[in-house]
Amino acid sequence: MTKKIVFTGGGSAGHVTPNLALIDKLKDQWSITYIGSKEGIEKELVQAKGIPYRSISSGKLRRYFDMKNFKDPFKVMAGVVQAYFMIRKIRPDVIFSKGGFVSVPVVIGGWLNRVPVYIHESDITPGLANRIAMRFSTKLFVTFEEAAKHFPKGKAIHTGAPIRESLLNGDRRAGLQFLGFHENKPVLLIMGGSLGAASINRAVRAALPRLLQHFQVVHLCGKGNVDPDLEKRRGYRQFEYIDKELPDVLAASTIIVSRAGSNAIFEFLALKKPMILIPLPLRASRGDQILNAKSFQAKGFCEILDNDTLTANKLQDAIASIYKNRHEYIDRMSKAPNTTEGLEKILSLITKNE
Repeated sequence: MTKKIVFTGGGSAGHVTPNLALIDKLKDQWSITYIGSKEGIEKELVQAKGIPYRSISSGKLRRYFDMKNFKDPFKVMAGVVQAYFMIRKIRPDVIFSKGGFVSVPVVIGGWLNRVPVYIHESDITPGLANRIAMRFSTKLFVTFEEAAKHFPKGKAIHTGAPIRESLLNGDRRAGLQFLGFHENKPVLLIMGGSLGAASINRAVRAALPRLLQHFQVVHLCGKGNVDPDLEKRRGYRQFEYIDKELPDVLAASTIIVSRAGSNAIFEFLALKKPMILIPLPLRASRGDQILNAKSFQAKGFCEILDNDTLTANKLQDAIASIYKNRHEYIDRMSKAPNTTEGLEKILSLITKNE
């Protein structure tokens, strides 16, 4: 009999791409269903894979005052009821959650149905959704070894990050061809996350005249952030988002400027790409990206720029420095242990229901 698994997680691409990595490995042997929100980014990404998708009511879990805080708990409760009956009908062998506010009702619904629930936490400290959901989980998998101390003793397992296999098989020449770039200049990749980053976009475009003297620049600027006035700028390509061509673009890239989401930076580490990280500031996050970036900096994998003091000159100087010393960064990243084993470790644990 074919085994069944339910995936959940959403709100940002970082809560979806690790699920997609696991789905790619399981889709030929397992019956897969994804439960997510009605309008989140996860719906588009999952349906593009041809995976059955079910929507539930979900409310955002906030640490700050907002009038929506009074009605969103009722949305979460409605989501729990919906997830409970969905899971009861599907009767999965296991549930895998990547976090985000939509995952809480699914995890609770799985627990109520006595289905083993496995949660993956990408960051050093758990987000609010996973802090709630962990009480209803069977096991927790963590990307950073130091994250285990934030969970009940004996419940957390250090697996590392589930790196998408497709990213490890990119073709440099195909990437250059897709971008319309040549071999004579290094490629600088700028990534602001799936939703874009206004501060990074401004600094990059202000620094563009200097950057293009030394680099070809590919800029993933987020939905609605493409600047029409720069469309014909030689050596500069901008996209809202890149999907299937991303492995080739990464293979063609020499260094990367990015936010510090855990999934992304572990992918860069696996690909041995020197990186400049610009974490989300505390006023826009719970500080998880700052901790992620500092952990990587302490190991010599990256350099950090502060989002709130970011300027074109600071960005240009950091890029010039990391490019000059790129071989030292690559050497340190080459010695990092277990950068690509996370996917297989997680698969082994959830398929055996251990």
